Amino acid sequence: MPFDGRILSGVSVLAAVVEGGSFVKAAELIGITDSGVSRAIGRLETRLGARLLDRTTRSVTLTDEGRRFYEEVKPHLEAIEDAAAIASGAASAVRGRLKVDIDPFFLPLVLAGRLGSFTERYPELSIEFVTSEHVGDLVGDGIDLAIRFGQPRLASLVARKLIEAPILTVAAPRYLERFGRPAHPSDLIRHRCLQFLDPYTGRPFEWEFIRGHETFDVATKGPLTFTDPKSMLAECIAGTGIAQVIGWGVGRLLESGQLIDLFPDWHGERFPLFAFHPSRKHLPAKVRAFIDFCAEITMQL
Repeated sequence: MPFDGRILSGVSVLAAVVEGGSFVKAAELIGITDSGVSRAIGRLETRLGARLLDRTTRSVTLTDEGRRFYEEVKPHLEAIEDAAAIASGAASAVRGRLKVDIDPFFLPLVLAGRLGSFTERYPELSIEFVTSEHVGDLVGDGIDLAIRFGQPRLASLVARKLIEAPILTVAAPRYLERFGRPAHPSDLIRHRCLQFLDPYTGRPFEWEFIRGHETFDVATKGPLTFTDPKSMLAECIAGTGIAQVIGWGVGRLLESGQLIDLFPDWHGERFPLFAFHPSRKHLPAKVRAFIDFCAEITMQL
């Protein structure tokens, strides 16, 4: 097929529809009418000989063919955007829309309350936070950046380790009054432990304890298993059971006595926090700025 500039124009409109989630939002993003968006998509589908979008009165979604096509062309569009930014001398401009797949613990318990300074620093940037079950196809899902705990699992992504967080084993005074305080991590096999599900394995995370060169695992069990860390923490505070949590989010709860650090000598386990982004030659300024902000915040913890 010979090069047709109308295809490139249509792809740009398609990207706006995917990013905006509707023809109306796409029209706002690129500055044309709703009908202009519809005509551009129709021409692109005709030119390719494939239906790219499923349209209903409430939503617009990519068809299987549309998703495959979009995943192929999205990196090239981004490369064109990067090249244009560099050519115009605007490569350092932090503006536009940033979509971040954020860890369900890191956002509410670490970033929340600190984001105002970042938005004031970059007033031309808007951020959308989403939380998926696990990091998947960032390009296909329209994600610019993922901030997640745990080791990288996708070789196609660039990973930057920001920091390693301490893991604490905590319980509420109410629980300890009812069931007693374990004297050693091995005593946990006889206690009610709140489990947190590993989205990759579908099984609860194992509880590991490290003190100096001494390391061992404990096969814990309990009545509740969670995928939401805030709910698990709330049940722990209520006295339902013992939990393992990332130490950053519980400092005030420990200071106030709502939670007790059961094994202060066993803080050797660390959980790494990573920033993931698609492998690209030129990292967008908005992505680089947010990664640097997260690194700045974690260094203060």
